[in-house]
Amino acid sequence: MQVDDDSARILGARIRHFRTAAGRTLTALAAELRTTASTLSLIENGKRPVRAAELPAFATALGVEVLDLLRAEAPDARSALELELQRLQDGPQFAALGVAPVRVSRSLPQDALQALVRTLQELDRKAREASATPEEARRANTELRERMRARNNSLPEIDALAEQVVADVGHEVGALTHREVSRMAERLGFSLLYVDDLPHSTRSITDLENGRIYLPPASIPGGHGLRSMALQAMAHRLLGHRPPATYAQFLEQRLEINYFAAACLMPRRQAVGFLAEAKAGRDLAVEDFRDAFGVTHESAAMRMTNLLTEHLGIRVHFLRVGEDGAISRAYENDDLPLPTDVTGAVEGQVVCRKWMARRAGDRSARTAEAHQYTDTTAGTFWSSTQTGSGTDGAFSITFGVRFDDARWFRGRETTERQVSSCPDESCCHRPPALLEARWSEGAWPSARMHTRVLASLPSGRFPGVDDTEVFEFLERHTPDKA
Repeated sequence: MQVDDDSARILGARIRHFRTAAGRTLTALAAELRTTASTLSLIENGKRPVRAAELPAFATALGVEVLDLLRAEAPDARSALELELQRLQDGPQFAALGVAPVRVSRSLPQDALQALVRTLQELDRKAREASATPEEARRANTELRERMRARNNSLPEIDALAEQVVADVGHEVGALTHREVSRMAERLGFSLLYVDDLPHSTRSITDLENGRIYLPPASIPGGHGLRSMALQAMAHRLLGHRPPATYAQFLEQRLEINYFAAACLMPRRQAVGFLAEAKAGRDLAVEDFRDAFGVTHESAAMRMTNLLTEHLGIRVHFLRVGEDGAISRAYENDDLPLPTDVTGAVEGQVVCRKWMARRAGDRSARTAEAHQYTDTTAGTFWSSTQTGSGTDGAFSITFGVRFDDARWFRGRETTERQVSSCPDESCCHRPPALLEARWSEGAWPSARMHTRVLASLPSGRFPGVDDTEVFEFLERHTPDKA
């Protein structure tokens, strides 16, 4: 174990310190202890442990107490630097540098040793910062969600940029076409190329040197996904992004490029006009907004969170919930009581069984939106939920408002109503008494373990992206090798 290694090194350094202070050579002390100079050298370098029974003999030979040998700190400043250098050079960050470790001798000046240690400590610190733990990631995501709530989930400066970019290619009404997206890229000096060998850790790759944006081949002709991915890649350039220095910055950049893509596919002026007309007719519906702009249900619902509060005075909530009931994406500024963990994070928390976000998957007919009123501890909310499935399994998309604002939406006449008292355990987290009595002692489920529970999040310039795969991909596709 690491603790034992550190203890052996410190003990060895203390033995060397007391030996040299007494003017004893390795050979002389080894002879007195009835061992060899090479064995004693291994002990002083922390590569051979000293057994407890041997400690009194070492203490007597060196003229010190056993406790003097067992102290947990280095004997002097020089030894402390040497031990720290050894620890750093034995670590994975130094190994990744691919350079030979420095062999420390007494001829190495102490200021040079100190500079070397500080350099490696800084490299180690930056590597640790780049690898976010799940707790750090949740905290950063929560802070970002709170900042966006304070802004009504609206980024008008990005809306304005998107409107200008869309106008520059002559787009006026309806769904943004693939041709118009290609022209946007051309105006930035890029061409869009579709390849089938993108690294698995990437959605797209931008070749800055040769002016190319590589995208996966279309799985659905005319699909919304490729337009969005191309727009996200362009957004990095238009917004002046630099490689993120922290995981929080990575999350913020990802939010901004997603917002830009949505603002291009559903431009603010056209989108607000469409929604205002639907509100006037008391016929607001995510599915109509989705179909008008040729986007996914999730993208349409999220874009409505950007626009309805800021431009039409309607506070809203949005949820994407997996088939296990866990939230993967959420936003609210209408005081919907979302479940949170101790850090305030929502993602990964399980929603109440009474909410339509959880119940929609139980319906036999899933093609249409399902509507429901839910009485909660924070008031009554109306919601519209659509289900779907993807590579990660089934999910539901819920968009909703407070009771008073339901009058603007289609589906307000629903008679479906539930009462949720969560986070009260008696609401849905505790099994019904009869079931608990029947099975509490007779059931032993084997829980599914997700690796993300234990692992830190991927590190690197762009978290989770394998730079080697990216660089090898670009080498394969550079113009002179195509």
